[in-house]
Amino acid sequence: MSNLIKGDDINLKELLFILWKSKWIFIGITFVFAAASVYVSVSLPNVYQSNVVLYPQKDSSSGGVSGLGGQLGGLASLAGVNLQNNDKTDLAIEILKSRKFIDQFIVDHDLSVNILAAKEWSKGENKVVINPDIYDERNKVWLKTFSDIESDTPSKQELYKKFRELLNVTRLKEAGLVRISFEHVSPYVAKEIVDNLVIAINNVMKEEVIDSSEKSIAFLSAQLSKTDISNIQSVLYELIEDQAKSRMFAEVRDEYIFKTIDPAIVPEKKSSPNRALICIIGTFLGALLAFIIVVVSYFVKNEHKS
Repeated sequence: MSNLIKGDDINLKELLFILWKSKWIFIGITFVFAAASVYVSVSLPNVYQSNVVLYPQKDSSSGGVSGLGGQLGGLASLAGVNLQNNDKTDLAIEILKSRKFIDQFIVDHDLSVNILAAKEWSKGENKVVINPDIYDERNKVWLKTFSDIESDTPSKQELYKKFRELLNVTRLKEAGLVRISFEHVSPYVAKEIVDNLVIAINNVMKEEVIDSSEKSIAFLSAQLSKTDISNIQSVLYELIEDQAKSRMFAEVRDEYIFKTIDPAIVPEKKSSPNRALICIIGTFLGALLAFIIVVVSYFVKNEHKS
């Protein structure tokens, strides 16, 4: 050992001698890791990512009452009227990523099997191949035991967790745009889910505005019938008009909160796995382990001899 390491310097000549002497062990371990990494990389299914780029729509219907906060701000708040015309983009993004939204989305589009049991995509048949160890397609029965409570069907928590692993929502602050991405073994399923997500979040935000506007109008109309003061009546009329405009804009606009700038397409190339990188890393780790084993074995043998 003292011949191999002198001070802080390593005797490269003796190190190479050790590696050459145990070259078959070194080559064998490296080969096993290389072969295993090739097997793993080949076994992994192709995963495709579909993307859509969206432009956040702004509600321009409340500009006429933005100065009413000092006059009837308290009453407007009670009625659920927002006089500040805030950007709803962040709210829409958080709803899109929320457990409630995703749980309902999975149910509405019957995605449980595609999310948890998809094995690979058959290009020739354009069909998602389902893992027979997880789900029996013929009898429509889950074969795998799910979660700690050993349920026969996947829980909402498991579906949500897997869905969020595949979903990526990014706000491009500089450009003011939003990108939604989804990964799946089928490029067609990936695109379909992205398209449906855009429709779903627009509908959710639209329905929320319509419902809120209707409740606000009902409340403000009731207050209007209770007062004879002309100034207050004038403000109430403006508030009611504003809510009516908000409802109208929501009803006539399909892309209420997000307008599609760059629509999703069926990706032709996979996004993962990077098989070459997997093989390189696997081979490198094998060579590193082989090096450690060979050198340590040499030291141990020398220590016993001495």
